[in-house]
Amino acid sequence: MKIILASSSPRRKDLMTLAKIEYEAMPSNFDEKVDTNLSLEDQSLQIAYGKAKDVFEHTQADRVVIGSDTLVIVNGKQFGKAKTREEAIQMLKELQGNTHFIYTSIAILIEDRGNYQEYKELHKVKIVVKPMSDEEIENYVDSERPFYCAGAYAIQGFFSVFIDKIEGDYPTALGLPINRVYSILKENDIL
Repeated sequence: MKIILASSSPRRKDLMTLAKIEYEAMPSNFDEKVDTNLSLEDQSLQIAYGKAKDVFEHTQADRVVIGSDTLVIVNGKQFGKAKTREEAIQMLKELQGNTHFIYTSIAILIEDRGNYQEYKELHKVKIVVKPMSDEEIENYVDSERPFYCAGAYAIQGFFSVFIDKIEGDYPTALGLPINRVYSILKENDIL
């Protein structure tokens, strides 16, 4: 059965490859604007589902489509991808010396011999960032240019030196709870 990852994220692709899951990547064209009246958790679930559904509707035959969304939440506020150097620096100033959460949602849509099944789940990770000086923040932003990451940092790169504690599943913090994806595929006799 064809397994499709509805993402262009290098981290999600790496996790699928590390789990030895044969898949193809097909980025979604889903417009990520969601109902802001929803909770942040429900917004994340809606985006993951929208990505998966978009790719599912543009493919045929028996298949599994995996959509995912990651949010960085600090003090109840969502941090998306920084668009400018100044925005990245401001985000990191709020994250340093503080605790925040990473919400990663998955939506897995399965069509198998005419039977349809879907999974929608939210996974949370708690992150504690060490205090950082203004110089460390600016050097990080200038050297790593983290404009492709929610919260203006990549946990798997140099920023890991500033992580004090992680409570939860590390792959979820990277953007895909691969242990759960693997379990769902196995439960459905796909692996």
